[in-house]
Amino acid sequence: MRRALDGGPFALILRDKELEWVERRRLAEELGPLLASGGGTLIVADPPEPVPAAHLSARRPVPRPRPELLGRSVHAGEPIDPDLDYVTYSPVWTTASKPGYGPAVGLGGLADRAASTPVAVYALGGVTGPDRALAAREAGAAGVAVQGAVMRAEDPGRVVAAIRSALD
Repeated sequence: MRRALDGGPFALILRDKELEWVERRRLAEELGPLLASGGGTLIVADPPEPVPAAHLSARRPVPRPRPELLGRSVHAGEPIDPDLDYVTYSPVWTTASKPGYGPAVGLGGLADRAASTPVAVYALGGVTGPDRALAAREAGAAGVAVQGAVMRAEDPGRVVAAIRSALD
């Protein structure tokens, strides 16, 4: 995480479905200050308790009280709640991290979805580097969500910086 933050601030969605909530909360308490010190934001996926920023799976109800920042995972054909702050839309490209998910919607599908909603749409799935990040932005995405390219990198900060630079 520290090495990735060398590339500039970003939001991190803490999404580990295998961890019990107690462990995820403990991890969030460790990661939150680290992200904040680097100018980033921690978003907790599917929290059973109130959190400042939450990311919901497709069918998870909106928590009460509503988090200050609220997003949701959305796939092709699923509706977008206009009261959300953002959505991740996937898979834009096929992905090594989650093979078998799809079919990929491609840049055309991303462009159609981004144009059809006032909610910020972040491209997810197969964003392997700056070229794809830029292509997603040009298709209308507010930004990108990246996992594998950063997690597998020898220098995660360099990857984050390159993707951020492509989006500026």
